[in-house]
Formats: sequence, structure tokens, C-alpha cells
Amino acid sequence: MRTLPSSSCRKSRPTTITSSPSQQKRSPSKLPPSPAAHLNNTLKSLLSGDLLDIVVGPERKRWSLHRNLLAHHSSFFSPESDFVKDGKLELPNEDIFAFRLLVKWLYQGHIQDVSTIKDVDKIWPYAYACQNLYLLCETIGISDLKNIAIDQFRRGCAESRLVPGAEEIKPIYERTKVGSPFRKLVSKIAARQIMDPDSKRDASVYRDCFQANPDFAVDVLNAIRNGTEGMLLDDPTKGRKGGSSRKGSSIAAEHRTSNFESQ
Repeated sequence: MRTLPSSSCRKSRPTTITSSPSQQKRSPSKLPPSPAAHLNNTLKSLLSGDLLDIVVGPERKRWSLHRNLLAHHSSFFSPESDFVKDGKLELPNEDIFAFRLLVKWLYQGHIQDVSTIKDVDKIWPYAYACQNLYLLCETIGISDLKNIAIDQFRRGCAESRLVPGAEEIKPIYERTKVGSPFRKLVSKIAARQIMDPDSKRDASVYRDCFQANPDFAVDVLNAIRNGTEGMLLDDPTKGRKGGSSRKGSSIAAEHRTSNFESQ
């Protein structure tokens, strides 16, 4: 067993630890900012600076919103935009309820989920506001909110068991481009309404839409074709088996009558 020497035998001297020059010059390291701190700094910058006055709808409802926040989401609001004049933006054709949803999304990061609306009578108006929100975002160029709006509209139709009529469909085709997801959605809805065997309505309810925008008629016909998997209809030029002459003569008579009426 090894024993430590007594203090009388050996005097211990304190050991001094010397640091290298590089260690002596080293300053305390700084930690990088946390994601939360970075987010807070970003929000502060977005919620600072000048305000932009925006006048919406025929009611001329006025909002004053942070221009930095608006420009962060869309170049439509940038200082170089041709739509902003003298610090003011006019949106006379937009819906004020849709614009309120935009403001909520800008400052709170979300809009209400239609499934949380308890009053059934308020579901369709909210769905319609989401349709107008989609059209608003189409104008100002905010794609993320467009996706949210169309999803809430679709779910609102299902929850309320109501679908858009001709008056609601017309502005969709007037303000969106060919291939728009919203065009595809409403054309499928219209196709289903036309093909519903329990419905007394026919395609004539969409006459104004067909006349105003032929693309709507094409989309509805394609939706019917795709929905029925290209089912081949009966040949109207052929009569029934075993009685073709009678049916054929009736078709010919109908055709002659049609020609006579057109003269």
C-alpha cells in the first residue's frame, strides 16, 4: 500500500496552468440566434414601416395594412407595383368578406375551418366567401391562400349540401385561366347536377354560363365523359332490333320537321 508523503518530508507547490497565446486571446463564443428569435425579428420587420390604404368593394370599405407584410406575400403590393398609386390601392370589384379573410390570414396565419361552424345557415355564406377569397388571391397572386380557400369552399359545399349555381359560376370563368383548379371543381359539380337522375333540373339552368363562356360548356362535357368513363350512348341513327323501320321512320320524320321549322 502506497502512502502519501507527509508535508514535513515534501513541500508541495501549487501548479500553475499556463494557457497558450491562442487560448488567451479567445473571446467568449456567441450562440447563433434561435429559430424563434429569428422569427420574432422577421415579424417585427414585417409589422413595421409604412401602411398601405386599401379600399375594397362597391362599399368602399377601407383598411390600412403594413406594406412590408403585404409585399412579403405578393409583389402585387411592392413599391414598384403599378396598382398602388399615392400610397393607396383600389379594389372595387372584390368582396369585403373575402378581404376580411385575407386580413385574418395575413396577421394570424389562418382562417376559420368550415367544420367548426355550428350554425348550418352560416356554412354556405362562408363557403361563398372562400370562393371570392380564391378570386381575390387570383388577382393579387397569393397561391398558398388560394389552396386553402378552394379546400374550404369544397368542404363548405359538402357540409351545407349546397352547390354553386350559374350566378356563382360565371365569375369563376371570367376571372380564372384555362385549367384552373376552381374551374375543374365547379364544372364537375355542374356535370353531376345535370346527370343526377333524381333532379328535375337539366342543362338549361346553366344556359347563361354556356353563352358567357364556351369553356364552361367544354369543361362540363369533358367532366361528364370522364365521369361516365366514356360510356357509349345508343346510336340514334339505328332503330330497335326487329322494329328498326318504324323507329327509323319516326327519326326521319322528326328530322324533316326540324328542317321545316328552321326554314
